Amino acid sequence: MKWKTLSSEYIFYDTWLKARKDVCQRPDGKIIEDYYVMEYMTWVTGVGITTENKVVMIRQYRHALGVSCFETPGGCVDDTDADLETAIRREMLEETGYQFETAEYLGNTSPNPSTNNNLMHLFLLQGGKRLQEQQLDHNEEIEVLLFTIPEVLKMMDNNEIIQSMHMTGLLLAFKKLGIIQYSVPE
Repeated sequence: MKWKTLSSEYIFYDTWLKARKDVCQRPDGKIIEDYYVMEYMTWVTGVGITTENKVVMIRQYRHALGVSCFETPGGCVDDTDADLETAIRREMLEETGYQFETAEYLGNTSPNPSTNNNLMHLFLLQGGKRLQEQQLDHNEEIEVLLFTIPEVLKMMDNNEIIQSMHMTGLLLAFKKLGIIQYSVPE
């Protein structure tokens, strides 16, 4: 089912986003003209649990939707990050001021595999303690909030967390912690 890329042309090229137009050929020979791909950096996000068993959440304005959203902390993997765990630990410290004893990889998810070429890697971080003030980027305005696990579950049920990749991280983290359970039918 894999397509062959016949040509590729960047139509926009910037630090945070690169957009390209591909011409592709399907295995049956059909040519797909003008297939647009958005290239983004690799992302990380984490469900951080403090030593008091609170979930570290953030709220920030998201201009594309024009709303302030509840989210899990995270961001882009930098060239200076040794690995994905280093990236999520750095992002958690920068955005929230919290450092965590453990970080467990939960997997990855795609924001939109039909148009985006990147993945978001998901982590469960435990044993969090606030060590410092936030160190935000010039365009970031982030409110740090602590919630109990039942409060976060209620937010999830009430559709108050709309970022789908962050919802995936919360579901995987709460499954790992035994807070929610599901099983595959036999």
